[in-house]
Amino acid sequence: MTNKAACFSKQARLLKADEFSRVFKKPVRSSDRYLTILAVSQQVSMQQADLNNAPKLDNTSILPIDNIVGSRLGLAISKKNAKRAVDRNRIKRIIRESFRLNRHTLPMIDLVVMAKPITRQAENAQIFASLDQHWKKLRQQFQLNESNT
Repeated sequence: MTNKAACFSKQARLLKADEFSRVFKKPVRSSDRYLTILAVSQQVSMQQADLNNAPKLDNTSILPIDNIVGSRLGLAISKKNAKRAVDRNRIKRIIRESFRLNRHTLPMIDLVVMAKPITRQAENAQIFASLDQHWKKLRQQFQLNESNT
């Protein structure tokens, strides 16, 4: 039986185009041979969000658009970089699994993961190792950002 904290629910995903566009605007980048990861703090995302559509509690306070719990993941695996659907799906499966296992260690950030063409030929273990390095780098970068503010 899987741990509820380690599941990959809808709340852990970026689903809408505006959620992706917030990440693409001013991201923190982490890149290597296989993957590029764009990340933005959810606090920044919420400040940029259109809060006019958010439900109001009273005259002064506004709830955020999404009830966000933890980091969220978006995948952008293009046909240009992995032509066969089986390759794209394998890459996405590996990324989702690594994120699911490491989500509890990541700060409150929104992520978009993009694969490079060579990722298609990489072994699963190489992709997992690459993702582990990215998670570590992002944890450090966002902890530094939080301590500077």
